[in-house]
Amino acid sequence: MKRYIHKIKYQGLFFKIFIVMVVSITAVSLLTSLVTIRMSERLFAETFSITNAKVLSQIQSSFESFNDSIVNAVTHASENGTVKSYLTGGQSDSINSARIYFGMAQQMKQIKSNVDAYDVSVAVTGMNGRSFYSDSSYWPVTAEELKNSLITARSAAQPTRLMYQLDTDLLRQQLNNNTGQKPTPYIIASKAFMERTSGTLYGMIYIAIREPEFRRFYNNFTSNGNDVLILDKSGLIVSSNRQDLIGQRSNELLGYATKINEQGLNYMNANVMNKDSILLSNYIPSYDFYLVNMIDRQTAIGQIIDVKSVVFICITIVLIALLIVFLISRRLIRSLTRLVKQMSTVREKNFDNYLPVTGSYEVRQLSHAYNYMLDELNDYIRKLLETQKEQRNAELAALQRQINPHFLYNTLASIKMLVLKGNKETAAETINALISLLQNTISNVSETITIEQEMANMQNYVFINHVRYGQRVQVNYFISPDCLEYHVPKLIIQPFIENSFFHAFNEKNAGHIYILVSKTEDTLICEVVDDGDGMDLDGHTAKDGLPNPKSKRQLFTGIGIQNVHNRITLLYGEEYGVTISSKKGEGTKVKMTLPLIVKPAPPIL
Repeated sequence: MKRYIHKIKYQGLFFKIFIVMVVSITAVSLLTSLVTIRMSERLFAETFSITNAKVLSQIQSSFESFNDSIVNAVTHASENGTVKSYLTGGQSDSINSARIYFGMAQQMKQIKSNVDAYDVSVAVTGMNGRSFYSDSSYWPVTAEELKNSLITARSAAQPTRLMYQLDTDLLRQQLNNNTGQKPTPYIIASKAFMERTSGTLYGMIYIAIREPEFRRFYNNFTSNGNDVLILDKSGLIVSSNRQDLIGQRSNELLGYATKINEQGLNYMNANVMNKDSILLSNYIPSYDFYLVNMIDRQTAIGQIIDVKSVVFICITIVLIALLIVFLISRRLIRSLTRLVKQMSTVREKNFDNYLPVTGSYEVRQLSHAYNYMLDELNDYIRKLLETQKEQRNAELAALQRQINPHFLYNTLASIKMLVLKGNKETAAETINALISLLQNTISNVSETITIEQEMANMQNYVFINHVRYGQRVQVNYFISPDCLEYHVPKLIIQPFIENSFFHAFNEKNAGHIYILVSKTEDTLICEVVDDGDGMDLDGHTAKDGLPNPKSKRQLFTGIGIQNVHNRITLLYGEEYGVTISSKKGEGTKVKMTLPLIVKPAPPIL
């Protein structure tokens, strides 16, 4: 079990990259599918609206033909003298009454012949109380009921109009009877008979058609999810292939139909009756009705898009893509995993653990740099051992060992943790900083470097320490631009940065380090100032004013101030060196004075 856990530990980067790719590929597939479906829906709506607009025109033409027949029948009846006599005449003997009734029957046949193409019934009523039905069983309404109906009241209020209405009175009566049978709605075309000269109403004509017959004008154009509704100006549903809706009012649907016709829209997307629908509408002036085509969006889209097939194809594409990504990622990361594993086994002072140069370009470059670092370190150590016999050479070379093995191991360990956590960008930046620092401190054999190069080294050093220990100590640089080209001994500032990092903030949790470089007429001034714990130098200083290296209160470790001071004086003379001032609780200031050197100068012996 431990072996598998140890193996997974070094595969962390692979798993993270693979998870990211899984999420990315899945997201792209889903988004692509959604966009495709939305585009298909939009294309469907545009195409369907054009097709159904033509269908609505055909339906409207059928309604207009029916209306023409109704108009002919009504005109015939209103201009017929026999009908007028029947509806306005008074009481007479039985013989005249029979003659009048027979004449009315003949005229009613002629009136009915205008609408014989349709299954309808014609009825007329007069103000004299007389009435006549072409088929009294077709529309079961008595003359008395007609006299008191809403249909008659509305027609009488607008006698010049031919009106089409749903017989809501009869529909309500059928529903209240509760016979168990489905009610049969009737649509009535009605028109008042009026004297032209006096404007007096003398009768009324009614032409009734059962709603199922009326529905035949459009029923062939409906299907599941593709409904047609006929609405009057009050929002009452007069006819529909959805029989459960007949007799109901829908102000919402009326509002959409009105908007479509007033704004000249081809179609409208709307939520009607808790369903996402595509609405088309035509206004039929002769009926004063709105012809509405309501298409259930989900049902219609489902007929052109097989969601199951789309999902199956997406899943197949994702699985194939993930397999390819797995194989490619596994191959690319295998060499990096091997590199991390071998670098993690480096032990202190073990500089013979060279890496095989294999894998991708980046891994090969990293292996080259790491092996180059080991070569330089081995060579550097060998040179140090050769110069240990001479105190001065040892002091001059000591400062070049700023990047000691502990720092290197800790930095590599930090890089390792970053890689294991999947923080590739920070790991890469840390490696670049370490490589740059190593190249400038190890491969650069010059004794002196420019202030600009020294600051670059310091920034790399500070960046690595921030990666290792966090950002609680901030470093700020104040470098005079006219000082960048002057030369100083390599890594002359680094010991003081290190001391401030590790010894100036033991009591304080955070603070700042300031690096300042300026010049006078003939002197270069380099200062390192911190606002840390500070120290009391009384009784702990040597004759030259620097901290006593023998004091137990030694706050500066590593190469130390004394060695830096000795190095400067050995190189440039006694007038140059290091001074320090510090106060408990306020911080420490280290000041280095150096000559102004534009080009490297040979050491002063």
